[in-house]
Amino acid sequence: MKMKMEYSFYIEPNGSAGGLALWWTNDVQIKILKAGKHFIDAEISVAGEPEWFGTFIYGPPYKEEKKDFWEFMTNLRNGSGDRWLVMGDSNIVSSQEEKIGGVPFNVNDARSYFGFVDTLGLIDISIIGDAFTWSNQRSEEDAILEKLDRVLCSPGWNSFFPKAVALLDIAIGSDHAPVLVFLKGFKRKYRKEFQI
Repeated sequence: MKMKMEYSFYIEPNGSAGGLALWWTNDVQIKILKAGKHFIDAEISVAGEPEWFGTFIYGPPYKEEKKDFWEFMTNLRNGSGDRWLVMGDSNIVSSQEEKIGGVPFNVNDARSYFGFVDTLGLIDISIIGDAFTWSNQRSEEDAILEKLDRVLCSPGWNSFFPKAVALLDIAIGSDHAPVLVFLKGFKRKYRKEFQI
């Protein structure tokens, strides 16, 4: 998929780890509200429609940083998150079904994430495609697959975009597969390969 984007905002990586990038076209108005090494928070309007909030995340990979990050995320909107989308690499699996290989799922590792979701009543938008969004890119018995990337939204955002869907694309040059969100739904177009 070739995309032409007129605007961008970056958080530089630390070596080969982390980093965030946000790209958009001129029919989208984005005002960056806050940004840090694990998030970009913005006010967004598409084609002149009413504004909503979008927070794009790279969750901390280290256990000792996760609790503070999810507490920060819980307080980020300060009551103004009626229409809020949160998406990106959470660096959390929420159940054993969300991983194959590696260390077994431990509910204590996800407790602060669950607190964030439950406190704000967020909805986990199912991602259409493969069940796993990240791979350690090893084979056979060394392979680890996990669902780390998520699309969450507030009930207000869900009501505003009731047909929104998330699709998993093909991973190219990354250990994560990109997640695409279509605000007004998605119709797969099939080409006719043969015509009689």
